[in-house]
Amino acid sequence: MVNENKLSYYLTKSKLLEKNFEKNIRIAILSSFTLNGIEETFKVKCTEKKINCETYLGSYNQYHQEILNPESNLYQFNPDIVFLILDTRSLLGDFWYSPYSIDVKQRKEFVQKKYEEIKNLIQVFTKKSKSKFIISNFTIPARSNYGICETKSDFSLQTMIIKLNENLQDFISNLDSAYLFDMNGFVTRHGENNVFDPKQYLFGDIKISLDYIPHLTNDLIGYVVATLGLSKRCIVLDLDNTLWGGIIGEDGFDGIKLGSGPPGNAFVEFQKYLLGLHNRGILLAINSKNNPNDALEVIENHPDMVLRKEHFACMKINWNDKVSNMKEISEDLNFGLENFVFIDDDPIHREFMKSSLPQVLTVDLPKDPSKYTHVLEEMNEFNVLKITDEDKKRGLMYSQQKERKDLEKSSLNLQDFLKNMELKVTIKKADDFTIPRISQLILKTNQFNLTTKRYQLEDIQKFSQDENFLIGCAQVEDKFGDNGITGAFIVQKNGTKHWVLDTFLLSCRVMGREVEKSILGHIIKTAKEHGVEKIKADFIPTQKNKPIENFLPDCGFKKEGDSWIISINETFQIPDFIKIEEK
Repeated sequence: MVNENKLSYYLTKSKLLEKNFEKNIRIAILSSFTLNGIEETFKVKCTEKKINCETYLGSYNQYHQEILNPESNLYQFNPDIVFLILDTRSLLGDFWYSPYSIDVKQRKEFVQKKYEEIKNLIQVFTKKSKSKFIISNFTIPARSNYGICETKSDFSLQTMIIKLNENLQDFISNLDSAYLFDMNGFVTRHGENNVFDPKQYLFGDIKISLDYIPHLTNDLIGYVVATLGLSKRCIVLDLDNTLWGGIIGEDGFDGIKLGSGPPGNAFVEFQKYLLGLHNRGILLAINSKNNPNDALEVIENHPDMVLRKEHFACMKINWNDKVSNMKEISEDLNFGLENFVFIDDDPIHREFMKSSLPQVLTVDLPKDPSKYTHVLEEMNEFNVLKITDEDKKRGLMYSQQKERKDLEKSSLNLQDFLKNMELKVTIKKADDFTIPRISQLILKTNQFNLTTKRYQLEDIQKFSQDENFLIGCAQVEDKFGDNGITGAFIVQKNGTKHWVLDTFLLSCRVMGREVEKSILGHIIKTAKEHGVEKIKADFIPTQKNKPIENFLPDCGFKKEGDSWIISINETFQIPDFIKIEEK
């Protein structure tokens, strides 16, 4: 029987953790088989991340009816995310055991028919709902009653499922609100004999063992993290016995473990994975108790070191305590502690970090360094809905940030610094290229954010097609390089009487340079061209957006009731040290 004790455990744990929710989400789960325990597991895992999760579990194998009927309980529930988990046995039916009872042509027609059915379900749902839709691909059968002849057969059983998965991948890759969950990869990682329990299957059509429901949910939580904009931005790393084996201060340059053979190759492997994360937009930083000269000698000159100085956005190599260093890293990079992951081999340092800065996600590393990479692979905290060009350039951008800070320190005053920066702001309209970045900024920006309203990519697309909205973003460049798209705004037009500044935000990366005034100047100029009399704005204070608290009055807005108003007839001065272009 199904392990009811484990189910009871998740129910109890969920109730104990129900406090301090910071986000809300509604999750619907549909499937072609029985999924016992998944609702409870979702609630626990969301609660651990301070997410208030409401769930809806569709009736057994009723996903067709739920999606096609606009009055179904699914649509009444109004989910933010829908997971549709399908299995290969249900898809194939009798063909699971007898795929060769029909000829090659018929097998191809069968696959095409099933693909069209699923494609139609996706199209119907995405037209009726703005929810994220995540559908699983199909597990490729590991065995066939054709035995060793399976791989010699034309359009074999395995090829049928591979082809169907490829078709789904190609179709979904072009959709903004639909995603393909790699169920085949999940089963491959954990082993079909572990995930599938024949006794549970025959007892209640349970095709994912209860023991592996937590593993499945852990993978699916990645979509929740991405949808809510909760992905982590920076991994902060220790050095000794973390990026290399041994202690540099005791073992010396030639004595540390780092190279092509064990145990040094485990650290090389770990660094390679970290470099891959860096290249897709996750920042890296160092927090190490060490002699700076010894540590930098390894980073800059060791032949087997994969990560070099330029890969780290911030380095704190000193004898200060690591909590103080972490606070300084947060200040230097200018974003909150909740955006950081801390990795250190020493359990005492980890415990100190957990107790002192619970906002930081502190990872428990195993004692065996060969398992370090696996720990990162299993984390879902780095998931985003789309990796943009801005993400890929982030490491370089923060490297250039060091040069900006050096210039600031050598400048006589702030105005002198800003004039020497050679700032250029390019205002861009919302289009297929910029909308993913605009949505990303809206979901993640907390500090310089006037209202902290959160809009998904689909919302931005809808607004951009509505002539009653003005949506744009700002690319910021200076003498040191391109900061990328770091500002965004949404203006709601209300005829010519007044416009409403619905959303206005700026990345922490370019705060303090008066870029915001050039963006607002563009909005005021556009409003004036349309004969608008005034612009209305609201400031909605949160625990994190104090940096924008005085923005409106500083720019000439006057308080009227609960809102702030600026007359278009009033002169608005744009900083003369910023060059503005409009595209």
